[in-house]
Amino acid sequence: MAAASPAPPLLGGRKMAGGREPGPGLAVERVVEALELLLRPPAGPGERGDEAVPGPEGALRLEPLRRNVCALEERLREPGWAALRGLHRAVLARTPALAAGVAAEADPCWAAACALLALLLCLKERLAALAAADAGTGTGATPGATPGAAPGSGATPGTGTGAAPPPSADTLSVAQAQAVGRALRAAVGLGLVPYLPPGVGQVPGPRPPPPASCGPRLLAATAALSELAQHPALGAPLLARHLGLLLASLCLLGHGPAACSEGVSDAERARCRQTLQHILDRIYQPLAVRELLILQGRPKQNPPSPGEQTKPALVQAPAWLRRLCGQLLSERLMRPRGVQAVVRGIMEGAGGGAGAEAAAVDWRKCDAVAKILASCPQQCPSLEEYYRLVCPQVLGLLHIQDKLTALQFQRVATTTLLTMAKEHPQLAEKYLLQPLLAPLLRCSETAELVMEDLSAGAVLVTEAELGSCVEDVLKVYVVGNDSSSLLLGSLQSVLGVVFSLYSFAKQNVSYLRSPCQEILLWFLEKSEREVALAVLEGFAGLNSIVPTLHPRCRFCAGSEGGATITVEETISDEDDALYQKISLEQCHMETLVELLSHCQKSGLAGDFFIRCLQALTHVAAEDEVASNLAAAPGGSLLELEQYHTGQRRKLLVLQLVATLCENISDTVFTDVAQVQEFVAATLQRACASPAQGPGAAVEAQTLAMAMGLVAAMLGGAVQLQSSDFAILKRLVPLLEELSRTYPEPVTQELASDLRIAICTHGAFSPGTLGAAADGVLRKKPGTGVQGPDGIPNGAPGLGGDRAPSWHSHSNSAPGERSEEQTLSHEPSTTGPALTSCTDSPAGLQELLVSAYDPQPPGRAAALRCLTSLITQRDPEALRLQEKLLQVFLENVQHEDAFVYLSAIQGIALLSSEYPERILPILLAEYRCPARGTEDATAAITRMKLGEVLMRVTQALGDMVFKHREPLVQAFLQGARDPDSALRASSLSNLGELCQRLSFQLGSIIHEVTSCVTAIAKTDPEAEVRRAAVHVVVLLLRGLSEKATEVLQDVLRDLYRLLKYVVMAEPDGATRLHAQLALEELDVVMRRVLFPPQTLQKKITVLP
Repeated sequence: MAAASPAPPLLGGRKMAGGREPGPGLAVERVVEALELLLRPPAGPGERGDEAVPGPEGALRLEPLRRNVCALEERLREPGWAALRGLHRAVLARTPALAAGVAAEADPCWAAACALLALLLCLKERLAALAAADAGTGTGATPGATPGAAPGSGATPGTGTGAAPPPSADTLSVAQAQAVGRALRAAVGLGLVPYLPPGVGQVPGPRPPPPASCGPRLLAATAALSELAQHPALGAPLLARHLGLLLASLCLLGHGPAACSEGVSDAERARCRQTLQHILDRIYQPLAVRELLILQGRPKQNPPSPGEQTKPALVQAPAWLRRLCGQLLSERLMRPRGVQAVVRGIMEGAGGGAGAEAAAVDWRKCDAVAKILASCPQQCPSLEEYYRLVCPQVLGLLHIQDKLTALQFQRVATTTLLTMAKEHPQLAEKYLLQPLLAPLLRCSETAELVMEDLSAGAVLVTEAELGSCVEDVLKVYVVGNDSSSLLLGSLQSVLGVVFSLYSFAKQNVSYLRSPCQEILLWFLEKSEREVALAVLEGFAGLNSIVPTLHPRCRFCAGSEGGATITVEETISDEDDALYQKISLEQCHMETLVELLSHCQKSGLAGDFFIRCLQALTHVAAEDEVASNLAAAPGGSLLELEQYHTGQRRKLLVLQLVATLCENISDTVFTDVAQVQEFVAATLQRACASPAQGPGAAVEAQTLAMAMGLVAAMLGGAVQLQSSDFAILKRLVPLLEELSRTYPEPVTQELASDLRIAICTHGAFSPGTLGAAADGVLRKKPGTGVQGPDGIPNGAPGLGGDRAPSWHSHSNSAPGERSEEQTLSHEPSTTGPALTSCTDSPAGLQELLVSAYDPQPPGRAAALRCLTSLITQRDPEALRLQEKLLQVFLENVQHEDAFVYLSAIQGIALLSSEYPERILPILLAEYRCPARGTEDATAAITRMKLGEVLMRVTQALGDMVFKHREPLVQAFLQGARDPDSALRASSLSNLGELCQRLSFQLGSIIHEVTSCVTAIAKTDPEAEVRRAAVHVVVLLLRGLSEKATEVLQDVLRDLYRLLKYVVMAEPDGATRLHAQLALEELDVVMRRVLFPPQTLQKKITVLP
């Protein structure tokens, strides 16, 4: 960056007199020629044995240096060099130290350095004069403009409107720049390096101690180089390659010990300090940080680590230089954008690339930078002032756009923030966390915003601001993964807004869905269990521990896939407001349940479910009191408001429990402790309010299921340990109270037996326990609880809708079912053997009876057990395969999806095992449905049979070719059915069959093509036309490169059909299918016409 004002001159003497152009008629080439003459290498090999000059210019020798200086003096006396001679004398006149050095014949190295610096100053004066003359004439042309051009026009040969502008007059050519670079390197090596003490300036190799009186010489060389650094053409190569040595000399002269700067006045030392500050302010700040770090050297207490032995080790700097560099680095840090400059300078990745990527992996370096940023420098007036200046810059590191450097910047920013939060939590919360969460806090219900002053529709938080805030929270909290109380507490203050945003993102297409979900899951995982449960209750609206979105704020979809927060207009209609409120609560409830589905492994979902059941117990206990309060006349408004609040909470609890039971109840419990808590909540509810009134049946079923669950666990469904019995003993007081107070005698007896079985660790197990366990596990009484694979089965889900009826078994021995009950097809209270699909004839007969159970769960379970028997190739089941097929076909007509899908699975498995017997029956049913059924029911049944046929086709694989003709005929017949849904289903099945047959289609391809063409052009339903075109897509996709061979007779007709659909079809989805088919055909034809070339080399061995 350019400085606002030039640096104070370090050279004594005057400037060029009168402001006139120095050396009129002097060309830049002449100065460069003098530099090359001075740096000319030795002519003969015999001159290579002289003593080498220390420093970067080790190739220069003493004797050649003397000769080159003498040759330059002789050349300057020639008439053609008069202009340079005059300028040279003027420069030496204003720099007495350099003039004395040029005349010093006793020290050729210093004489050569002074001569080089004098010539470089001449070059600087000449370039400045050319630039001033160029600016005065207003032209940008080089000397050699087009003759006859108007003054100031700047016309040059070949310049046009779109041509690049000509270079300025002070621009150096490539060769000249190389010569200047060699001269600068020699000047630094001869004028600075010999006079720097060891440790000041990182110069490789050993260095002899400097002469006794080196201060004036070092000052003269430093002053000349500082003046050269102010010119763009000369300062760029100087600061790029020799900045460290220049800074070292300025530090030594301005801040070093007096012994090292003997002969330098206080005024000159002050000017050196000003020049140092000017150069550091002017250059690229990451470069300044890096050079200061190098100049600071290796710490005194830390030798090079073993992994850094391959790198050049830094020399240990003197104590005063280390302190000075630390102070200068702190000043760089306190400047605007100083944090980024420090990070870039230390990480050595300012330019990106492979270095930045490697630095992102080096987490130790990132952590070291973070510790530096988190430490307050000594020269800072106060810690709070330091945080006020640095913290906004630390947050700015999170928004770096470059993908490579963003990795390391994000790690540094996150580690810095976490370190500051640990060391100074109050300041970190004020200057880091609150600004980080400001967009979310702004729209929270606790925010003190003057909403009346904001018009409806005003944007409170923009899309970019909200998206950046959510991403920053994800980087700091989730990626940083520090679960300190400060971070968890700060995040909890905005967690309600994040949950509302997550709910909004799930209802819309937004990239904020995933980061919001990760933030919520991270908090629920890292926080304490009680806090997590309270937060979940806050999400559901059961408490106010989590501040939610402000009632006047709402989310709107953004144009870039994000969201904005705007001020919502007040709804005047009470019905609309109530509907919107209920819809929002329902949406939040579904989002909460979906969020809990990701927390089942940790047990949080089970704990929250139990918490809701406990709240449901309180609701049941408060019902009678609340009803009396509502009926009491003359209640105050406060009491009425409290009553309505309580009623709203009860409704929320009921809705939440119902939603949890419907979605995640089957896998909600993960251990015995959670099952115990669930049963305890159920028993408490039963003790508080015995089953009475209209809901008595449901309460009795729930109680029976909970007690049957405990009985099943005691019966061996779960392998219980001694620690598990200690947990179950918590149920003993509740069971004892239930055995005394519950009105039903059978329940009292079962509660007493359960209490005895728990206290005796299962040693005493009366018959009532086995019957209750049978009711829950839905198995035949008297059989074991092992599954078909011999693995103990756990408790079933909690969403059952039938009470396990252990009443019919309490007074009879197991297995004493009456024949009348078996043949009556009444609801089976014990259900089929879900966990024990026995292969005995009696067990199979019971499964066949249970397959007609009016309750869908029992019927579906029986069908799946029958399917399992077929899979195991049970002899009795295989003998009755026709009867099993009839059972499956009758259940296919059932309206419950769980039942008919189980039947479809059984038919498909039976058909794949015995296709010769079963397929003809299925095809006959598919063509001619059962008589006496309505048209709609028949069509639905035929579609289900079509699904069965497709599963059979997939199971048969290549063997489906044998049944090709009847399958195709059946699907073609279904494609002409009056029902549009059946036509579409038949066409879909036909496409799948053609894709499976591939090149085995044969002559039926003509029939398929004619049918598809006719339907795609004439069918009135868009869904059917869409299915017809999809057949072509599947056909081309299945044949792939074989399409040209198999479809050679109908390929043209299919192509014309697809083009017709694309041009004339009104339905967009159908046109899309046709376009996809054309793309498939295009790919196939390209492969055929332009086969990939393979380069092969053949080696033939001649006999």
